[in-house]
Amino acid sequence: MDHHNISLITTLASGFGLALVLGFLAARVKLPPLVGYLLAGILVGPFTPGFVADGHIAAQLSEIGVMLLMFGVGLHFSLDDLMSVRKIALPGAIVQMSLATLLGIALTMGLWGWAFGPALVFGLCLSCASTVVLLKALEAADATETMNGRIAIGWLVVEDLVTVLVLVLLPPLAHILNADGAAQTATHAPPQNLWISIATTLLSVGAFIALMLLVGRKVMPWILWQVAKTGSRELFTLSVIAAAISIAWGASELFSVSFALGAFFAGMVMRESKFSHRAAEESLPLRDAFSVLFFVSVGMLFDPMVLLNKPIEVLAVVAIIIAGKGLAAAALVLAFRYPLNTALMVAASLAQIGEFSFILGGLGVSLGLLPQEGMNLILAGALISIATNPFIFNAMKPIGAWALKHSKTVRRMEERVEPLAELPTATEDRYLKGQVILVGYGRVGKRIAEALDTQGIAYVVVDQNRERIEDLRNNGKAAVYGNAAEPVVLAQAHVLNAAMLVIATPDLLHVRQMVDTARRVNPDIEVVLRTHSEGEVQFLRSEKLGAVFFGEEELAKGMTRHILERFTPAPAAA
Repeated sequence: MDHHNISLITTLASGFGLALVLGFLAARVKLPPLVGYLLAGILVGPFTPGFVADGHIAAQLSEIGVMLLMFGVGLHFSLDDLMSVRKIALPGAIVQMSLATLLGIALTMGLWGWAFGPALVFGLCLSCASTVVLLKALEAADATETMNGRIAIGWLVVEDLVTVLVLVLLPPLAHILNADGAAQTATHAPPQNLWISIATTLLSVGAFIALMLLVGRKVMPWILWQVAKTGSRELFTLSVIAAAISIAWGASELFSVSFALGAFFAGMVMRESKFSHRAAEESLPLRDAFSVLFFVSVGMLFDPMVLLNKPIEVLAVVAIIIAGKGLAAAALVLAFRYPLNTALMVAASLAQIGEFSFILGGLGVSLGLLPQEGMNLILAGALISIATNPFIFNAMKPIGAWALKHSKTVRRMEERVEPLAELPTATEDRYLKGQVILVGYGRVGKRIAEALDTQGIAYVVVDQNRERIEDLRNNGKAAVYGNAAEPVVLAQAHVLNAAMLVIATPDLLHVRQMVDTARRVNPDIEVVLRTHSEGEVQFLRSEKLGAVFFGEEELAKGMTRHILERFTPAPAAA
């Protein structure tokens, strides 16, 4: 058999096979499986002896993994979620990327003697984190649906948007950045009007986003409904995968938007369908499989000799990626008056680089703006930061506890006066006695609040999202910012005289602490909890923490009640 004609099969077989073996061994020695996936890529890459997989095919397969993973993120991350963190994600991402880029420029121009153009591209490559790596870390920590997780995802979505803009603008700017004219090629000639090119780029990306939000939000759910009516599971799965990949490809071809961003918006608009949960479940196996190939393809690009030839340079790059970006992000989050745990979560999320760095670096090399040495250092920094990122995530909690214990400055920052953490003195008495304390103002909490408003029942919202609390205050609602697991936060919501505590956030970790705090102050308070797991239902009920509501269980009860009412005969007339 001619093995050159089956390079796709051999690439899949070697990639999946070695990833399974090395991922399993990594897990057995308490390392993240992705470390094994990266090692598998190094073993089948061109820089190690023995079998070499097809790098071009591996890169395309990993791109499919990025598309499917970002599509899954979009299915769980609504436009409301993105807008709810806009005040921290938008300025935070832009400032953090700017600081990381400046660090890269200072390193390369100050110590290595590079020109400004290559230094700028190198710094930009270090500034954009990998959404794939972030999602794997959030999933491992079960933090994807938490407030901190949403901030981290929203931050990286903004980074992706900025990087897409950079990718499109870099070719027309190449002739300006490259002083020696190396970029003056037939394919990358300078445009007649640079500002027209920039405006065209912005309009193109804006047109895609508008099309997806205005048209896609209606068309995609309708298509899913039509396919679902056929009753064919195969067609439904096919429609989900086709939507993810086709929209991502179309966005790239027609609007010059990255595959990842196109797939993300495809998931966001499909989320409007009642079948979004089923779509997420159907695409999950393929998302997991192809995301493995992403890490394998990263390993294939890495030349281990760079660690021996340029160890100081590699350490400097890793320091910028992990320490520089992490500290900058943490400082920015704290400056926005978010708590230390949020700052550490975002810092860990950004302490790595990935797919966009490779794309941007490759473009820089093709334009003559980035030397191959710079690309090798970027790959080394990516591999090391990706491999260490799970450990950084695991270390954040003890680091935060240590900092609070040993640093007076950190404790003062945590205890600083936060105007949104207290109810205004002009708050009406009906919100201070006999009220409902509603913890969490997400999808469930918002519906509960609407029902309470309809019935004229007073309630106070407690949420860890400053933007939500600020919006509620502006709309005349009683709301307190903070973690309801902390006694001072419940005290500000006047738990002493409250009639009911409704925990509408699936934060099992802090539920017991919330309930214990509330009952210690107000033993007669009634507690209502929500959960999304059958195992959590049993645990919460066994602990007798309050009335527990489980989505699928309540759905079954509602359907049963409707069925019984339909078939129960009406009482005979007297």
